[in-house]
Amino acid sequence: MHPAKIAGVLGDLAKPRPGLRLPGAFDGFEVAVRAVLGQQISVVAARTLAGRFAAAFGTPIETPFASLNVLFPTAGDIAVRSVDQVASLGIVGSRARTIIALADAVASGSLALAPGADVAATLDALRALPGVGEWTAQYIAMRAMAWPDAFPHTDLGIIKALPNVAKKEILAAGEAWRPWRSYATMHLWQSLT
Repeated sequence: MHPAKIAGVLGDLAKPRPGLRLPGAFDGFEVAVRAVLGQQISVVAARTLAGRFAAAFGTPIETPFASLNVLFPTAGDIAVRSVDQVASLGIVGSRARTIIALADAVASGSLALAPGADVAATLDALRALPGVGEWTAQYIAMRAMAWPDAFPHTDLGIIKALPNVAKKEILAAGEAWRPWRSYATMHLWQSLT
């Protein structure tokens, strides 16, 4: 992307963190599962569930790093699981169903979670899945698809970072940051640390 162009659109929001980039992902399915696991729980709790999920369904590997010992499961690995198998890890049943539906869509090829995929079609396909709302779809588009204009405007961090903007006005306020709202999101989150 073009850091100067992005900074020009974001203005004062970008000044404290010049050149801030979007975090990418090697595996769009993993990002999507982590987004679903993180719905309405703390980052720490979501990380714990993701670790259990990977340990239960992933592929063990040997590396020189003790904590890096499993590959995250593929969509095909999860599409064949039952809701009870996924839920047995402490994952709420409705989220287990969402993860399996997501896995089925990715494994079948009807959903592509990678840069270059059609954003509008992917957002529609994500929102059509049970348990995937606007926040989850936008977050996945930002992280898995590297879409620079994703804006998970209902995110608690964004709401906290904009204390003088009413919740119902955040989406409209974000229009000023187009087409770089993903970058605005990162700056807003970073402003909280």
